[in-house]
Amino acid sequence: MRRSIVVFIMMTSMLLANEAKVLDVKVQKLQDGYSFAVKIIHEDSGWEHYVDAYEVLDAQGKVIAKRTLWHPHEHEQPFTRSLVGVKLDGLKKVYVRAHDSVDGYSKQYEVTLP
Repeated sequence: MRRSIVVFIMMTSMLLANEAKVLDVKVQKLQDGYSFAVKIIHEDSGWEHYVDAYEVLDAQGKVIAKRTLWHPHEHEQPFTRSLVGVKLDGLKKVYVRAHDSVDGYSKQYEVTLP
């Protein structure tokens, strides 16, 4: 029984180690909205498992903007991708989450707007 628990914990931590993680978000106010530069880390392993998008959400979880990532970044970690022209009328805070093709959504990264 004890060995089963140890094996379960080891397998769980191995799976969690490969979830996408938003490391940093730089936000800039522009004339036509905001720009986001999002730094993500993930153990991309090729087309079968890679970060395929990130999203900007409001406090209620509504998706405001989405950046699709069209290919794996297995040799570029961590990586930063930008999204411009995001409309955030009246918001003071947003959340960013990454999505990978196997594990789904990452934890949300809170961003206070400039």
